[in-house]
Amino acid sequence: MTIAVVGIGLIGGSLMLDLRKRGFADKIIGVDSNLQHQNIALLCGIIDEADTLDNAIYRSDLILLCTPVDSNCDMLPGILDRISGTSKVVADMGSTKGSIAEISKDHPQRGRYVATHPMAGTEYSGPLAAIGKLFDYKTVIICDPELSDPDANALIEKMLKILNMRIVYMNSALHDVHVAYVSHISHITSFSLALSVLEKEQEEENILTLAGGGFESTVRLAKSNGDTWAPIFSENSKYIIEAIDTYIEKMNIFKKLISGKDTEGLKSLMEEANKIRKILN
Repeated sequence: MTIAVVGIGLIGGSLMLDLRKRGFADKIIGVDSNLQHQNIALLCGIIDEADTLDNAIYRSDLILLCTPVDSNCDMLPGILDRISGTSKVVADMGSTKGSIAEISKDHPQRGRYVATHPMAGTEYSGPLAAIGKLFDYKTVIICDPELSDPDANALIEKMLKILNMRIVYMNSALHDVHVAYVSHISHITSFSLALSVLEKEQEEENILTLAGGGFESTVRLAKSNGDTWAPIFSENSKYIIEAIDTYIEKMNIFKKLISGKDTEGLKSLMEEANKIRKILN
């Protein structure tokens, strides 16, 4: 199995580390517009060699798109054109699926594409952020599996099982609704909190010296790469706006109760929120 990984960052790099170690990948060809990322990936043994996109497609059995979601959308139609008449398979690892589903749905080679979203990651980016076992026991979503050829689905499912992932199937639109609430809004609130504290820090130098574990864990996602997340927010804007509106509504309820010093109301609201424990545990 020769794999072309397009985008050698946290996700692409971590995938390659485990797929090589677990015997799924015999040869790995890396493609990245950042030459420094290519060189680091070579030096770290994440990839065997670097090449152009066209050459990598020609030389590979499996093409994995691990670039920002807008770049995945731009590349996919051309890649599907190039693999026409072959048994090659292409899959993306993007966090949104509505746009890429729309641009690929009528392509003659749509069956060779599998829409995949591993629900795993960290706040770090680039090939140096790649870590082994990142995907173990995490959930992965395959979208619109009925539109992919059976052998293409089977190959990607085999890969995901080697990574010890739990596979869930969804349609693209439903996927984007769910990730807006459980993933994307978390990043937006983290970025917003970081900006709020940094603004206050300009007035009061010592505010960050008081920051404890609660602040650190809440704001951790604000360290995430804007090149990755800005396209996600744009691509999934419809459902993210819906999630933001819901979040603001809940914040306003807290604001009203805090303003009125309604201790019982606050306790009741927090007890309702505590029900999330049953889901997360």
